[in-house]
Order: sequence, then structure tokens, then C-alpha cells
Amino acid sequence: MKATASRAGTYRQVIRIRDHQLTSDEPTDKGGDDTGPSPQELLAASLASCTAITIEMYAKRKGWDVGNVEVACDYAPAERGCPTSFKLTMRFPDSLSDEQVERLRVIAAKCPVHRTLEGEVMFHERVERVALAS
Repeated sequence: MKATASRAGTYRQVIRIRDHQLTSDEPTDKGGDDTGPSPQELLAASLASCTAITIEMYAKRKGWDVGNVEVACDYAPAERGCPTSFKLTMRFPDSLSDEQVERLRVIAAKCPVHRTLEGEVMFHERVERVALAS
């Protein structure tokens, strides 16, 4: 998997992933133009969407009708003395049994983004120098 970000404004970044293009920016109170979600908001969106997809895939395999699953993610980045905090709220139809809801809750924590954020992460950084375009 690969994502590439290129500057397109003050802080605005055009993000390319496969054949898709997204925009990320900072809000105006942080000096950006607010042309897209911030990188931190994209992280929360990634967790929310991955969780919802994981739930829906599992429910489909089980033949359970979960309707329109909604996952909300409230995210607070780490601050001195406090760890990063993700609060997930999953909304399911009230027609599901307690056992189904519990199983979906457990499965939600197995989504790839959740496991990545929960696990050990390594970074390998490389710098390449390029001539500025005139």
C-alpha cells in the first residue's frame, strides 16, 4: 500500500492512493484554508470506516442483516501525561440479539486499522534531494 502527498497550497496536500485523489488541509485557525479534513481527522476517519467495513463483512458472512452500520470515532491525540484516545461508538439495529451485538463488538476490534494503532509500529525514513522546478 502506498499513499503520496504533494503540496497544493499553504498546508493543503493532494493525496494520491492508487487511482484515487483526496485533499487534506489544516483548519483556518491553524493557518490552513480548510479545503479538506486534517491529517488527524483522516486518521479518525480511517479507523471509523475500517471498523464499519469489518463489521459489515463479518455480518454478511453470518447472514445477519445489520442495516446501515454507523461508526463514530472521537479522537484525542496524545498530550503530556495522557495517551492517544480513540472513542468508538457503533450503532446497530435494535433487532440484533445481545449475542450478535457482543460478537460484532469483538470483531470490530479486529479491523486492520485498529490492530495497527494498537500494535507496535516501525518507521523507516529516507530523504531524497531533488532540484526545485523553476
